[in-house]
Amino acid sequence: MTRSVGLNELRAAMSGAVVDSTSPDYDDVRRVWNADHDRRPAVIARCASPDDVVAALSYAREHGLEIAVRGGAHSFPGMSTVDDGLVIDLSPLNQVRVDPAARRAVVGGGALLADLNAATQEHGLAVPTGIVSHTGVGGLTLGGGMGWLTRLGGLTSDNLVSAQVVTADGRVLRVTEEANPELFWALRGGGGNFGVVTEFEFRLHEVGPLIQFGLLFWGPEQGADVLRLAQRLNESLPRSLYVMPGGVHAPPEDFVPEQYRLQPGFVLMIAGYGGEQEHADLVARVREELPPLFAFVTPMPYVALQQLFDEASAWGQYNYEKSLYLEEITEDAISVITEMMPGKRSPLSLMLLYRLDEAYSEVGETATAFGGGRGTRYAMFILGVCPTPELLVADRAWAREFFAAMRPLSMGGATYINALAVDDDQDRMRASYGDAKLERLARIKGRYDPGNIFHHNVNIKPL
Repeated sequence: MTRSVGLNELRAAMSGAVVDSTSPDYDDVRRVWNADHDRRPAVIARCASPDDVVAALSYAREHGLEIAVRGGAHSFPGMSTVDDGLVIDLSPLNQVRVDPAARRAVVGGGALLADLNAATQEHGLAVPTGIVSHTGVGGLTLGGGMGWLTRLGGLTSDNLVSAQVVTADGRVLRVTEEANPELFWALRGGGGNFGVVTEFEFRLHEVGPLIQFGLLFWGPEQGADVLRLAQRLNESLPRSLYVMPGGVHAPPEDFVPEQYRLQPGFVLMIAGYGGEQEHADLVARVREELPPLFAFVTPMPYVALQQLFDEASAWGQYNYEKSLYLEEITEDAISVITEMMPGKRSPLSLMLLYRLDEAYSEVGETATAFGGGRGTRYAMFILGVCPTPELLVADRAWAREFFAAMRPLSMGGATYINALAVDDDQDRMRASYGDAKLERLARIKGRYDPGNIFHHNVNIKPL
């Protein structure tokens, strides 16, 4: 059978579209968020149902094609696409159904955080997720999922109640604590190694629709004081408040005084989900202890908080990421951060520190497959975000140098699995999962994907 004949049969078998290089929309459909990855798949199967996924997998097996699975296409290392292979594109599966009485949301495998946030916020409910709303729900969940609500409600994967999974051999399984429990354990942190998840069911939390937000900005020379203050604040913060420190350029927004727009410096971003006074008191404390160059403090819709980084992280830019865990923001860490931040070239490149404690730490170390310890810590992200490939060359080198300087201060080489880069070695994955968890994942991989057809990911080899 020739591939063209096979494609016609695939089109007949699928309700969704099948796109190849002869299709007029091929260049648009193959594009992914990170412009650093310009790949040309042989086939893009735009799956509108689990049966479409089954048909696409069958076609890929028959023709010996490598498979990449695409949800939001937001992978920093470009894992959601592949040259000359088949992309299972789940973007048509973007429906979200909310049961506000049961506090549950059922979410298609191709939905974006924006889809999820919009649907749940109609009822003043939310799932803890990441901080860029055009991220895909699927990839984020399977690796963990952390952001503004992690202290309040845990990881995205901690809130997973059930899933629908198409396995490598074409079975469509419902997966819960009771049904296929080992696979359910593996999905909560094991990445896309075990099948194509076409539907997620999440537990919801009361959040919004209005929250309190503050952004306070200081110049580079005050960076050490800002980081020390962030550490002090986070040592006794109620879970209804969230403080995220970072090294950034001030955005070119109306709320930024003109003389500070696009100037380098350090920020504290403070989100509040409890009372207005609680947030105001914390902001007042920060202002008193370390007066900022400017501050932007306002109530805002929770969906606006989730969109705060959307424009800076827009599609079509060139991106690179390194990450690690810090037990706390020590003086040694402060010295490295303040020394390294001026080295970035792009004003969009940045460093962020996510505080992980409270609800995050209340889940047992082995309760899920999540590849990171549950003790109190910071997840540090060093992000090269560049409008041109030339700038990325410089800021990729900056991110690597920054990471190398921070690594001796990190927690044993472990990191957030969703932030592992293509140039990270297997030792970092093993350090993140630990030997026992990685062996358990490999056994589950051997049961559900013994041929390792799902390997365009942070790959776990089948045992």
